[in-house]
Amino acid sequence: MPRKHVNDAGTAKRDLPQKTCVSCGKPFAWRRKWARDWDQVKFCSDRCRSVGEVRPGGPAARGS
Repeated sequence: MPRKHVNDAGTAKRDLPQKTCVSCGKPFAWRRKWARDWDQVKFCSDRCRSVGEVRPGGPAARGS
């Protein structure tokens, strides 16, 4: 993957699409490796994916 030239503006992170992680609830921005399946991405990291979706009132929601 070629690097952008120093003078190339590129896209600012604030201009990228964002979602909210279904596990931790934190916002995360689009990443190039998710370009093909951005619609299916639900988790911000491998750690959140391993925890899974948090259900309101469930054990993961209470932090136990």
